[in-house]
Amino acid sequence: MEEETSQALLQFMVNEGLVPSEEDELKRKEAIDILRQIVLSWIKRVAWQRGLPKDQVVNSSAAILTYGSYCLGAHGSDSDIDALCLGPSFATMSEDFFIVLRNVLQNRSEVSELHCVKDAKAPLMCFKLNGISIDLPYAQLDILTVPDNIDILNPISRGIEETSWKNLSGVRANLRILQLVPNVEVVGFFGGIHIAVLTAYVCQRHPNASVSSLMSIFFETFALWPWPTPVLLVEEMLPVSGEVAEIGSLMPIELPCSPHEFCHSNITKSTFQRIRAEFLRGHAHTEDILRPDFEWSSLFDTFPYSKKYRRFVRILLAASNQGELGNWVGWVKSRFRCLLLKLEEVQGLCDPNPTVYVDPDLGIPNTVFYWGLQPGRTNFRDAGLVEEYFMKHITNGYQGSIATLELSIVDSAQLPKDTHFDSVNGNASKGYWRMFDCNQHRIPIYSDYLPDYVVGYMAINGDSEHPTVT
Repeated sequence: MEEETSQALLQFMVNEGLVPSEEDELKRKEAIDILRQIVLSWIKRVAWQRGLPKDQVVNSSAAILTYGSYCLGAHGSDSDIDALCLGPSFATMSEDFFIVLRNVLQNRSEVSELHCVKDAKAPLMCFKLNGISIDLPYAQLDILTVPDNIDILNPISRGIEETSWKNLSGVRANLRILQLVPNVEVVGFFGGIHIAVLTAYVCQRHPNASVSSLMSIFFETFALWPWPTPVLLVEEMLPVSGEVAEIGSLMPIELPCSPHEFCHSNITKSTFQRIRAEFLRGHAHTEDILRPDFEWSSLFDTFPYSKKYRRFVRILLAASNQGELGNWVGWVKSRFRCLLLKLEEVQGLCDPNPTVYVDPDLGIPNTVFYWGLQPGRTNFRDAGLVEEYFMKHITNGYQGSIATLELSIVDSAQLPKDTHFDSVNGNASKGYWRMFDCNQHRIPIYSDYLPDYVVGYMAINGDSEHPTVT
């Protein structure tokens, strides 16, 4: 019966389009192979620009390492590929990665929709290569050449600057998960490093369990987990007393690659309650998966936002053009945690629905979010003070043109009528830096290493860098 139930789950995933076809897999492999060729050519060019000896130019190399759901074999047919570019000590992130490599990619016919996301905790480039979406951060190692078979769990990656170290953490965690979990073929990791570690924890302790049993055990384990007790894949990495409290996390989940290094988390009281509720719901649905009438589809029912909550905070972001809107949305979303904490302070728990909507009646490019407010706290009706507080927070340090932010409280009857509001997929659009306007006046950017070498251009208004082909 367990085998039949496991096969039913796998078939459900196929029917829902969650399992990529052989053709999709081949496209992904070819995209990564092309990217590796591009990066190898790029690093030799950088070595030549630095004036390195001829033999070092010839032997210089950089590496592309995949991580995330693609590396763990848990990607779907529409999933992005997370790929880390590892460069040697002479290739900088600000100049060689974000300007020179960007220009190389921009010139390739296979590359489209290229965007630089510089002002993030993990700076990266996003683009499509032959239609495959790729997120590409960069890590600069303290070595002269980076072989394809580099062992990033080796101490060689220590001593690098902080951003590169953070960008390495995803790859390092993936490798340790694959090392620690037996029988990887039946794992079926979810997306996201948090869920990957939780899933690895269950698979590690039940190496011979069926796929259906692992699902049931997963929800039972974490529905009843005594948070904030940390989840550890390596027991000897148990933190000393008081260390978790200092981290301040409601759900501490330790990365399996470094002692006392935890998954970066922005969990608040509201999202903690929501995650726990989903674990409990999953536990209730999978507690008796061997009953004859069990259907996997019941576990994936959409969340009934319009029935669960009677009031919502409506967050409207708008700008005069799509480019400015992309900048604005990306910046504001990166600071949503501050807004959520303020809403918790003034009105109680809040359910931040990540789905993006558009107000077609507004007449200018816009993005709208609706966050459910805790039932029973009806005294919170005026969002003006919260809007004023949040606006001050997000305008501090923003380099672009300040656009529109409006907060209001709406009832469920005022939710969008022309969309299936409860069909939430969580695929919020990403905010990117806008592309360069070729008609805009530019000033050249000269290399720090070769004074007469122009590596790119910057908009003359100076609000943000928009390098073009040199």
